[in-house]
Amino acid sequence: MLKTIFFGTPDVAVPFLELLNEKTEVVLVVTQPDKPFGRGLKLKPCPVKEKALSLGLNVISPEKLKDNVDYIKSMGADIGIVVAYGKIFRKPALESTKLGLLNIHFSLLPAYRGAAPVQYALFNGEKKTGVSAFWIEEGLDSGPMAAALPCEILPTDDAKTLFPKLIDLGKTALKQVIADIEKGEIKKIPQQGDISLAPSIDKSKTVVSFKDMTAEEIHNIVRGLAAAMPAYAKALTKDGQIIQLIETELSEQKSDMAGGQITLIERNKGFFVKCREGVIMIKTLRPAGKNIMTAGAYINGRKMTAGEFFFE
Repeated sequence: MLKTIFFGTPDVAVPFLELLNEKTEVVLVVTQPDKPFGRGLKLKPCPVKEKALSLGLNVISPEKLKDNVDYIKSMGADIGIVVAYGKIFRKPALESTKLGLLNIHFSLLPAYRGAAPVQYALFNGEKKTGVSAFWIEEGLDSGPMAAALPCEILPTDDAKTLFPKLIDLGKTALKQVIADIEKGEIKKIPQQGDISLAPSIDKSKTVVSFKDMTAEEIHNIVRGLAAAMPAYAKALTKDGQIIQLIETELSEQKSDMAGGQITLIERNKGFFVKCREGVIMIKTLRPAGKNIMTAGAYINGRKMTAGEFFFE
């Protein structure tokens, strides 16, 4: 049985640790350090650490990975599996197992190299994405491939629906790689195709403007940020209130109104807003300081009229 080390931190990595624990001997789990949480700011372990401890696995959460390379190497692992660990690997860490480190990445590399491939695929209205299992080298997601599986992005998909699909696909890819290695087949296929980047999402990427952006652009940002990783799309109303857009829908409505004007209100459903081009329907939102609510409930709580300039 393969001896493995797992590197991972958030919820999306947990299913991969569970799979690895079933298929291999996990000799060590490495996560990011515990973080302050809640009003009391008590230290809380990340989801992967919680799962690893519940499975009775050996876990470390180092501040600096480089200070623990000798210990990691002493585990004598055949391979390290990385899923959303969140830190950069330098050469000593890359050489800490016999075969190296393999990363499960949620795109078809070399497309969307970086921290947020799922979000950027949705931002850009892609129709297809996938999962890549690749060997980590010192470049950004540039190592050779061990496996790649495609996934269709449906028009109804957002980050909440796409992540589970890619997790399932990633588990299939990981099983494939484990089976190949156990047969003595170490696949290292150079990446081919156009390179694109998916860097960490900063605050500027979460702000939408109805007067400057098309309905499709706004809808795709809302789709990409639907899993709140790291923040929901935000829109500024004419009266200065910030509203988080949770769920939207493209409309076939035609309107010669200006961006930000309400074109139609459907009391129990939502309201429609003109964008720079096109019209978008607001279905679910979160006003500042309040809980998530349907647009219908929001409408019932305030006076709104068609033709009103609502959003900036």
